[in-house]
Amino acid sequence: MTSPDLHIEHRGAVAIVRLKRAAKRNALSDGLILAIRDAFQNLPEGTRAAVLDGEGDHFCAGLDLSELQERDAGAGMHHSRMWHAALEEVQFGPVPVVAALHGAVVGGGLELAAACHVRVADDTTFYALPEGSRGIFVGGGGSVRIPRLIGVARMTDMMLTGRVYNAQDGERAGFAQYLVPQGQSTAKALEIAGRIAQNAPLTNYALMHALPRIAEQPADQGYLTEALMSAIAQSAPEAKERVRAFLEGRANKVSKG
Repeated sequence: MTSPDLHIEHRGAVAIVRLKRAAKRNALSDGLILAIRDAFQNLPEGTRAAVLDGEGDHFCAGLDLSELQERDAGAGMHHSRMWHAALEEVQFGPVPVVAALHGAVVGGGLELAAACHVRVADDTTFYALPEGSRGIFVGGGGSVRIPRLIGVARMTDMMLTGRVYNAQDGERAGFAQYLVPQGQSTAKALEIAGRIAQNAPLTNYALMHALPRIAEQPADQGYLTEALMSAIAQSAPEAKERVRAFLEGRANKVSKG
């Protein structure tokens, strides 16, 4: 589905997916969630990485509470599962996704950011999970993804007390891997996505799809999965050419900075 609240553009091999509800602080309606799902399901061939950002002063202030309906338990479960399916397309879609964070990254907005693979925050960014004070619970995959970033204890504290993390404390806690000055998160995210787009596609696929699952497996199963994924990745023609280029001195070596 198309939505006026979501804009997609392409810069070479990088897709930019932008939330466009600035007047609502990019709050997530059901229509916008479904548009995000469809955008990542239908990225054009040749796309190698994506940047997800928000128009205006905020990345995303969470669920649009004006859409919150009274639902019985069954309807509530199906609504949550719809969000799960949509954000799975971000986390386990075709390409790595870099989130460009600024302003509010709150509630469902934090759940959306947690589904991305790399997060770049600027100095205006703040993180919160106000669901606890509103008598509700996260429903977009946050209880699975967010503890993997910051730990169960920190998430519990946020929901029990309404604690808000600023950009600096948030980076230290693990919400974002990069912190940049105000207004520079999108540019940095595009730089990172451009670098990611140069990787061998099978390596990116392994990092998106295999690594998170390996991390959850018992060690003996994880080692086997790793061996299988390693064999598949290194058998690709592009991987063989990259190794050959390194051995022949045609590839850049690792350096500091």
